Amino acid sequence: MRTDLYNKPDNCMVEVAMEILGGRWKLAIVYKLLQGTHRFGELKREMHGITPRMLTRQLRELEEDGILSRMVYREVPPRVEYSLTCTGRSLEKIVNLLDRWGRSYLEDHPDAGPS
Repeated sequence: MRTDLYNKPDNCMVEVAMEILGGRWKLAIVYKLLQGTHRFGELKREMHGITPRMLTRQLRELEEDGILSRMVYREVPPRVEYSLTCTGRSLEKIVNLLDRWGRSYLEDHPDAGPS
């Protein structure tokens, strides 16, 4: 369960951001959703190494925090689509900067890849 966000020190709002966006997959999910609405299966296929259970968990947490919205279409079989909210879209510059930084890091540190 998340710790109380309002008990963070005023001088370190990075802790608030990390409480909401921390972990291995959340920003990667946001990155994918910046490209458009995705269904669960599409996200699973595009995110190598994430288990269905972990993807479900991360999607639920991002939804609870208002970063993404989940739209259920009452069809048979049911169709569920995920898209970013305005709050989620506000992360675009940050996510793109992190993407650029990651690419630059790998260029500067070619030995940092998998062994």
